[in-house]
Amino acid sequence: MMSEWQYRTPGIPDDKFIRGQIPMTKEEVRAVTIAKLRLNKDSTVYDIGAGTGSVTVETALKAVTGTVYAIERDAEGVDLIQQNIDKFSIDNVEVISGTAPAVLKELPPVERVMIGGSGGQLKEILAVVDKKLAMGGRVVINAITLDTLDLARTELARLDYEVEICNLAVTRTKEVGNYQMLDGLNPIYIICGEKRCQDEAR
Repeated sequence: MMSEWQYRTPGIPDDKFIRGQIPMTKEEVRAVTIAKLRLNKDSTVYDIGAGTGSVTVETALKAVTGTVYAIERDAEGVDLIQQNIDKFSIDNVEVISGTAPAVLKELPPVERVMIGGSGGQLKEILAVVDKKLAMGGRVVINAITLDTLDLARTELARLDYEVEICNLAVTRTKEVGNYQMLDGLNPIYIICGEKRCQDEAR
């Protein structure tokens, strides 16, 4: 079966995904997030708070010989993830229905972690992820609130990760009558943490 997305670049258009009432990471944010993950062809990845599965799909298309574990606690989200996996003809994803960090404990070691939603458990999730993550592995957290930004930065620094933060503010055009108007999306913080190798640790 031919895949829904035939290109090598990230940033699949939003309307290519099956969507419900679950929030979805927008295509421009997805493109930057995938870049920040720095995936290898055989990466093992956790997508925590996978939502509709848009990041899961993009990640799986890059880590083609790896495995992506899509973790989602909402039943509608779990169903949407599976529908989008099927739509894009992907076979390297395992959908995990449950709440992090509890479900993470049974998963194998990991090299890349994406956190799109934490259910208020970010500190606890990062504590478990740190035990699972390979040296040199990366964690990417998407945050829309200053509270999550501050907590993510504080916890990654406490765990002695190398931290990088960027703010992404996307404005798209939309047609209003005969005019092209600018329509701004909610700004988002992308927090990246790289686990230092032992000889680099302070």
